[in-house]
Amino acid sequence: MILPGKTLGMLGGGQLGRMFVMAAHAMGYHVIVLDPDPDSPAGRIADEHIHASYSDHWAIDQLINNCDAVTTEFENIPSDTLNKIEQTIPVRPSSAAVEIAQNRIAEKTFLADNGFETARFFPIYEKDDLDFALTQIGGTAILKVASFGYDGKGQAIVNNLEEAVVAFESMGSVHCVLEEKVNLESEVSVVLARGHDGEITCYPIGENHHVNGILEYTAVPSSMPKRILDVAINEAAQFSEKLGYCGVMAVEFFYTTDDRLLINEVAPRPHNSGHYTIDACKTSQFEQQVRMLCGLPAGSVELLSPVVMFNILGDIWSNGEPDWAQLLSNPNVKLHLYGKREARNGRKMGHFTCLGNSTSELLQETRRLANALPNP
Repeated sequence: MILPGKTLGMLGGGQLGRMFVMAAHAMGYHVIVLDPDPDSPAGRIADEHIHASYSDHWAIDQLINNCDAVTTEFENIPSDTLNKIEQTIPVRPSSAAVEIAQNRIAEKTFLADNGFETARFFPIYEKDDLDFALTQIGGTAILKVASFGYDGKGQAIVNNLEEAVVAFESMGSVHCVLEEKVNLESEVSVVLARGHDGEITCYPIGENHHVNGILEYTAVPSSMPKRILDVAINEAAQFSEKLGYCGVMAVEFFYTTDDRLLINEVAPRPHNSGHYTIDACKTSQFEQQVRMLCGLPAGSVELLSPVVMFNILGDIWSNGEPDWAQLLSNPNVKLHLYGKREARNGRKMGHFTCLGNSTSELLQETRRLANALPNP
């Protein structure tokens, strides 16, 4: 076990890294952040911030020489970097696990090969692959870049070959995945922790609502039937075992109108939909990330209160600083701002959680508070 007083490394300096640093500091660890942005949210509060690229050999050596273990904030860290570090000190999750999760073709192929159901998909390596894939899907499809896509970016709905070719070329003709567009009943995510000893701990399932490909809110507990939630937990746990995973991860599911539960994608890290755990669970997903990295037993994931987590996007700064007064006048609301200097449309600037007696009541109050944030 790596105990408090030791130094942990974080590859990535955004809000997830920032919340990891806060959890690690609360537990008595030191943290070194590697991120190329000299003004990164996590770097500003870390014990040390190395602002260099993720493949900078000097920077990687600094982590190896000064850290007792290293983790990642997001999945697009070069696998060569992780592989080099894990030759000397623990890296959790491993380079092998991250490499699968950072590419949609590899991830979906791994899922299919191991018996997990996904929406029908076809790898698209070049323009000529589109015609056959569309014919097989036989209807509306979604074209997604294989790497570096997030929050609805790098994807397009296509109805025919002409639209698919235009979308493929607009994405730079990079490797993509073409998926069937399923009819959704709801979307849920399982956030879990798996230790180096194989022990798995799952948080209560969050029910998610997206707008323009970006998560708007997560409500917990989910209103979906228990039989579906049990299957989701079981499949997420099985996937983490097949991957030999160590750390915190999120598995996103589509539940369709024809009663199919499909794995949509996997995040090898804490997840936006798990932010509710900071205020509504005995152990936050970020403390859990510290625990998994350091070989400690998992903390309790007991839900203390029904909760709705709402993302605050840069859009609401269009008329200046948001009006925080109504939000903060509610004693059951917790505000989390990420310390980002520039507000942009679609950029996640923070979130708030609303705690109470039932998710149905909380959704109404959350919507009222969210609508009151922008200055008129």
